[in-house]
Amino acid sequence: MSHEYVLRPFTPEIRLNIDYPRELNEQQLAAVTAPPGPALVIAGAGSGKTRTLTYRVAYLLEQGIPADRILLLTFTNKAAAEMMRRVSDLLGHELRSLWGGTFHSIGARILRLHADTLGYQKDFTILDRDDAKDLIKAGLAEAKIDKKDKQFPKPEVLNEIFSLAANTHRTIEELVEGQFSYLAQFGREIADQQRRYHARKRAANGMDFDDLLALWLKLLQDHEPIRDHYQRRFQFILVDEYQDTNKLQGNLIDLLAAKHHNLTVVGDDAQSIYAWRGANFANILDFPKVYPAARIFKIETNYRSTPEILSVANAAIAANVHQFAKELSPARKSGIKPALVQCHDAGQQAGFIAQRALELREEGTSLSQIAVLYRSHFHALELQLELTRRQIPFSITSGIRFFEQAHIKDATAYLKWVANPRDEVSFKRLVQLMPGIAAKGAEKLWSQISAGIRIPTTEAGQDLVALPSAPASALAGILQKCAKSVPAKSAAAWAQFSATIAQLEDPGTRRSAAKMLRLVMDAGYDDYLQATYDNYERRLDEIQQLAEFAFQFGTVEEFLTQLALLTNVEAEDDPKDASDKIRLSTIHQAKGLEFEVVFVIMLCDGLFPSARSTESADGEEEERRLFYVSITRAKNELYLTYPMIRGGFGAAGMDIYQSPSRFLAEIPKALLNEWKLH
Repeated sequence: MSHEYVLRPFTPEIRLNIDYPRELNEQQLAAVTAPPGPALVIAGAGSGKTRTLTYRVAYLLEQGIPADRILLLTFTNKAAAEMMRRVSDLLGHELRSLWGGTFHSIGARILRLHADTLGYQKDFTILDRDDAKDLIKAGLAEAKIDKKDKQFPKPEVLNEIFSLAANTHRTIEELVEGQFSYLAQFGREIADQQRRYHARKRAANGMDFDDLLALWLKLLQDHEPIRDHYQRRFQFILVDEYQDTNKLQGNLIDLLAAKHHNLTVVGDDAQSIYAWRGANFANILDFPKVYPAARIFKIETNYRSTPEILSVANAAIAANVHQFAKELSPARKSGIKPALVQCHDAGQQAGFIAQRALELREEGTSLSQIAVLYRSHFHALELQLELTRRQIPFSITSGIRFFEQAHIKDATAYLKWVANPRDEVSFKRLVQLMPGIAAKGAEKLWSQISAGIRIPTTEAGQDLVALPSAPASALAGILQKCAKSVPAKSAAAWAQFSATIAQLEDPGTRRSAAKMLRLVMDAGYDDYLQATYDNYERRLDEIQQLAEFAFQFGTVEEFLTQLALLTNVEAEDDPKDASDKIRLSTIHQAKGLEFEVVFVIMLCDGLFPSARSTESADGEEEERRLFYVSITRAKNELYLTYPMIRGGFGAAGMDIYQSPSRFLAEIPKALLNEWKLH
């Protein structure tokens, strides 16, 4: 393998005259000017990863590498656009001949050129998720899968299983045995549906997003002339966020780089946090084994955070065994120590954050530069209530507030209808969860149900529009009387629904929102979650946490009132203040972002790290990486908070004591200011 760069004489348009030593630090410069061959660039948080990649492209161009011989792969359209913009800025003009984009966009580009080799027409359709779902539905109908079987996975879940199988190179049997064990009884049928789905895609001359990678790989593996063409063409390959690549993407990269070995991958093993969606941590960890001649460059100068925050970050990740050892070093001046805040309960934690946010705003920090990060959405329940009470504007990165998620609205719809039989919306939502009942059917059923409840009159004898609350067991009785109007395929679900409503109406249950929610889960809604959502375990956890959260409210009506306030607060925000809101976010959704002030909350064992993650060493290490990511989002101030107890969170609504997160014990006390709020 040659170690000379120059493949053609310099041309004026690529003579950039960049002063690399002046514009890059020593570590960045070493990575940017590395000789040909495989290179692993471990770019720590806030160290200028994008800058390093774009200058590497510019350097290759200056060395005489034709732009169309360079392949730059990223994960998101936003990242691809930003990278290409920066390259253009360095060049002073656009470079259209450079192959740069997301894995999927490059795959689509190549498949358009060679689709006929795989038996497709070049005008193939790229299916979106709805298109894929429709094809899967057709396969279910063809196989005559009984729609009355509420436990058989819905098309959305099947689509997720098929996608994971493609991206992880695992069989349906392997996936069902591991990640989807609750569907083990349907393993053979799911594998059959995968075969039907693939056949229908091919018949429709369609490819889904996973095919853009899987068929690209198949094209290269099965057709030597095409493989040889692209291996020769892409003389230099650069990959962004390499720690997030999955098995399929790793195989693609290795195959494309097999001839020249001029592969530069950039990432941070300490920020690998997506194993749950198929990312293969081994890709970055084993890179030196796959490429024994690889040079390893570490970029450890952090331009984002204060030295005090970086000291905590370095300590937080140190306990991980499987990692590339590195030490983030600061480029900024000293600041204040991060705070470790012990709170009595979640309510006090929420009050502290709200109060400190107001103080920070008074001190000149915009609310939009304050973030509250957490492991799971339900960790922020009390905080959402507190911010709403104080009229402090906030936004949620996911775009969907906790109480607005479908499964939360489904579960609370039971409570709403029992508390208020006038609630037409909640009734229709519930019955449309049943097989065979859609909007029109729900409307007909509502007409019968509402007719069965006495309409009160005013003193003048005029009818009121609203329906009254029904006495205990009245709703269940009316449901039973309407059973004959229900489609045959819905009969079993309707009987279960009637029985559930009867139990919810029981005075002993009706007094407690928590008991009602738990009964909803026990009465079969958990089965619906399993069949409907690929992430059903998370959704189940969230409803269970909502039930425990509900213990703090005296009545069901009080609980529902607070939920209504939380779900409607968005509409009350002044559009002029849209950018000045505290950001609430899971840590996964905050990766890549930065804020002047960060609060990391609910740092209790079983919550962060999550109970499920601590069942394996790999799971705990990924949780520790997640903790590291949360810390490194902070620029100036960092607050690590945890409640000592969770009020009303025991099985009988009793207070339970919580242990501080094991991750906190790994940080030397000298690095933190400890606050105790009582």
